[in-house]
Amino acid sequence: MNSLRDRARTLVRHPEFARGAREMVGVALGIGAWGLVTGMAMVKGGLEPWAAVLMSVTVFAGTAQLAVAPLMASGAPIWVVWATALCLNLRFVIFSTQWRPYLRHTPLKRRALMSYFTADLNYVLFMRRFPEPKPAPEQIPYFWGGVLVNAGSWHVMSLLGITLGHHIPPEWGLGFAGTVALLAMTYSMLADRATWLPALVAGAAAVAAYALPLKLNMLVAIAAAVAVGTIIDHARPAPGAAK
Repeated sequence: MNSLRDRARTLVRHPEFARGAREMVGVALGIGAWGLVTGMAMVKGGLEPWAAVLMSVTVFAGTAQLAVAPLMASGAPIWVVWATALCLNLRFVIFSTQWRPYLRHTPLKRRALMSYFTADLNYVLFMRRFPEPKPAPEQIPYFWGGVLVNAGSWHVMSLLGITLGHHIPPEWGLGFAGTVALLAMTYSMLADRATWLPALVAGAAAVAAYALPLKLNMLVAIAAAVAVGTIIDHARPAPGAAK
């Protein structure tokens, strides 16, 4: 127990821990707004508060929570619920693959714990801070510093949204605020044609297929984005190819 406490104290005192937390503070407001809206949407969509709390603390993926909550409340087939959540969370497989060169030297239990806290903006800020894919002592403190702010703001506001979901009037427009916050976070992740084009195609496909039942338009959007991203990836010249 003392050893664990000592390791935690050393981690928190590392300067990169403070840097990771400080750099995540800039987007914490948007994360918190999205968590609040997601918590409200789950209970207003028909989920029992205990089920919403369980989903909030175990899934830790706001987009998937927001997508599957109305499906569960409406009695959609379980395969649709699972397929929707799986497709929306496939990006975490990509994140894990990108993180592997940095963290493969750490024990399996530690990697399993870290995998729970991996999130979109953790990934973006981490890769921006450490562009070269090789292990370094300061990476894990930086990771946990960002996690403290990211997961903290998300869980606190999500649970608050679940608690106040039936008491906050829709006239406050928090749903719109959460959508704007999500769009702002998404924009920060779009860096080049390989990210912009799939995002635009996904948005267009989601709107075009909006009439599909059970929110299947999201699956169509994901499939379209993956297809476009794959085409762009294969169209890129191989590294070192002759010009």
